Amino acid sequence: MEIKNWQLEVDKWISQFEEGYWQPSSMMLRLIEEVGELSREINHHYGQKPKKPTEPEGDIALELADILFIIVCMANSMQIDLDEAFSQTMEKYRLRDSDRWTRKLPE
Repeated sequence: MEIKNWQLEVDKWISQFEEGYWQPSSMMLRLIEEVGELSREINHHYGQKPKKPTEPEGDIALELADILFIIVCMANSMQIDLDEAFSQTMEKYRLRDSDRWTRKLPE
């Protein structure tokens, strides 16, 4: 699925509500909140901080998807084409970092 389709699906869902998209500052705070939730799950799974016995099990994949949802909302509210932005970002990495790390040998 292209990111464009994600943007359309999110817009269709958000558009059914009178409130629409939140202000960019509110979405930024929501993004920070979601990143914090992902950080907590990563720390519980891979870090030094085990969950308390009373804490429910979390899901790293769902936390990542929550972050994607907020990013798509932010892009939609600012009329940003994420497909185009992502293509530009990948091109930047290809040019800037093509010789930065050791490439794997072909098998």
